[in-house]
Amino acid sequence: MRIVHSLFLVSLFSLSLSAQVSANGTTPSGNGQSLTADDVIAKYVKTAGGMAALDAMKTLRRTGRFRDSTGFQATFAQEQQRPDKIRQDFTFSGMTGITAWDGKTAWSLQPFGGKKDPRTLSDDDRKGIVDEADFEDPFLRYREKGNKVEYLGTDSIEGTETYKLKVTLASTGDVLTYYMDTDSGMPIKIDTMSIVRGAPQESETIIGDYKKVDGWYLPFSTESNTKGSTYKQSITWDKIQANADIPASRFTMPETRSAK
Repeated sequence: MRIVHSLFLVSLFSLSLSAQVSANGTTPSGNGQSLTADDVIAKYVKTAGGMAALDAMKTLRRTGRFRDSTGFQATFAQEQQRPDKIRQDFTFSGMTGITAWDGKTAWSLQPFGGKKDPRTLSDDDRKGIVDEADFEDPFLRYREKGNKVEYLGTDSIEGTETYKLKVTLASTGDVLTYYMDTDSGMPIKIDTMSIVRGAPQESETIIGDYKKVDGWYLPFSTESNTKGSTYKQSITWDKIQANADIPASRFTMPETRSAK
């Protein structure tokens, strides 16, 4: 459910804590006890609304707006279905581009360049959509998913103290670093490290404007950029609907025109 980027300030105090992280991912909590990744996750779940509220969600439909730092705007929509189906629609100038994953096949339909047939995505091109397909955050039930989660101590993000969780995805090998507000437990930033065509690619996402949807808090805004770049992309969700009627066929790659 991460969907999904601001430079952050690392204090000397945070650095000293990070240096104390032990092999089992624990760090002194400041009260004489050791804090673990599971403790941080539990705080997040409690604030977000509890697992019962999340488990009651079977589908999500998001509709909103995409903007970038050049002034470009478009309509953006995303649909998800448990456990890992996802579809993203990008509409501009009367045309809609689609990127989707049905749990087995990642595909795309991009009519903007005159292409009318869908195509399957390569292993590199499909990474982004597969990463986002997890209906839940990847650190939730991470053992069942085969993901690895490590607690890295604390850090300061523009004056907000955060817990750091490092999540290594079993599906793609991508590494996500979550910065969770120490007061609320909610993520406010995610750093992503991915290997694309043999080269490392790092990006960051700022998350905010949390609102409750059927008892579970979800972010209604994200801003992303590749590290070191001034070019930014933002998504603002106007509406998020839980348990919308979304047929499984929405995620399935359609036949090409030539095959009909």
